[in-house]
Amino acid sequence: MKRYALIAVGLLVLVGGPAFAQDEAFYVAQDTATKKCKIVQKKPNGATLVMIGDTSYPTKEDARTAKRAAEACPKGKKETSGS
Repeated sequence: MKRYALIAVGLLVLVGGPAFAQDEAFYVAQDTATKKCKIVQKKPNGATLVMIGDTSYPTKEDARTAKRAAEACPKGKKETSGS
């Protein structure tokens, strides 16, 4: 009986595991003090970091493209990353 319970739990973990995995998301954020933009993985809080745009991006490259296109982000400086 214990063997069947272990097999059942194992199958639940195997099948249900990916459902609990959190998808990565990238945001373009602007530091309110320095006005520099950076790419972060946590949604900006609105106090120290302000979200640029109204969406998250599935890949860092998509976020970089959005950062380059954003008018609020200063041009000509190398991108900084934060988390």
